[in-house]
Amino acid sequence: MELSVVIPVYNEEPNVEALGERLHAALSGMDRATEVLLVDDGSTDGTWAKLRAVAERYPRFRLIRLRRNFGQTAAMSAGIAHARGETIVMLDADLQNDPADIPRLLAEMTPEVDVVSGWRRDRKDPFFTRRLPSMIANWLISRITGVALHDYGCTLKAYRREVLQNVRLYGEMHRFVPALASWVGGGIREVEVRHYPRRFGVSKYGLSRTLRVILDLITVKFLLRYSLGPMQMFGKIGAAFAVPGALMLGGMVLAHLSFRLFGTAFAADLIKRPFWVVTSFVLIFMGMQFFSTGLLAEMQIRTYHEAQDKATYVVREVVEPAGEAGTGDG
Repeated sequence: MELSVVIPVYNEEPNVEALGERLHAALSGMDRATEVLLVDDGSTDGTWAKLRAVAERYPRFRLIRLRRNFGQTAAMSAGIAHARGETIVMLDADLQNDPADIPRLLAEMTPEVDVVSGWRRDRKDPFFTRRLPSMIANWLISRITGVALHDYGCTLKAYRREVLQNVRLYGEMHRFVPALASWVGGGIREVEVRHYPRRFGVSKYGLSRTLRVILDLITVKFLLRYSLGPMQMFGKIGAAFAVPGALMLGGMVLAHLSFRLFGTAFAADLIKRPFWVVTSFVLIFMGMQFFSTGLLAEMQIRTYHEAQDKATYVVREVVEPAGEAGTGDG
């Protein structure tokens, strides 16, 4: 199987039939073995019945039905787990993206490119509730992850299978896959794709997801930079508290000595202020808390990697000497 198209579906009954027709038309002219995985994420309307009818009409369509609504990222993970293609394309079911753009993404999959991301340059969504928050999120994600894309929120993306195998998706992580793929050495390219207004059904996106995206962005930043050495992050934060606290406490000790030895008026005034003593101890205590958290995180990370026998690296390819190929004891 060369290509798998994974589509999470949730309460999209009015769009299913047209989606099947457009997918069939877009993929029929492609000279490669293709499958379509439609993942019903616990729909409560007639979506599943429509999906069954579409799958009977088009043999390359496969269906996966989740027991309840787990969310878009979980539905994508289920589709990836069942996909058999060497290349995996993600697509929304609301018909705002055009399945006819799939060949355009695949044309950009060169040996150096592992992820091709769609860019809805002429996006047909409300400005204040959808486009403006998306613009802010794209800028923020690009700055924090170091992977600059115009449109992280566009579901239409193509991935090499080996890149997705090294990425674990949860929360709202599906939009951060390009950044996570970059972390394992994947090349990324962005391609303009068409975008249409939603004709049927209700959008599942909104401002309520913004907070979840921000929280997951913090998680992604930690995974990208500190997943192999969390003490590097917690230790720096601890030092930012502990060092000023130690300096303040040392200043108070010097003030006491100065007052006892020389009767310095400034020192006498300083030691009468308990704020300095209390603040210094609070800062030192907070620093110790962060150091302790860092040590516990280091132990947890090592347990995680050792328990799963999970490597701390990802190999792109291995080239064996020609004389050793096929050797062995049989």
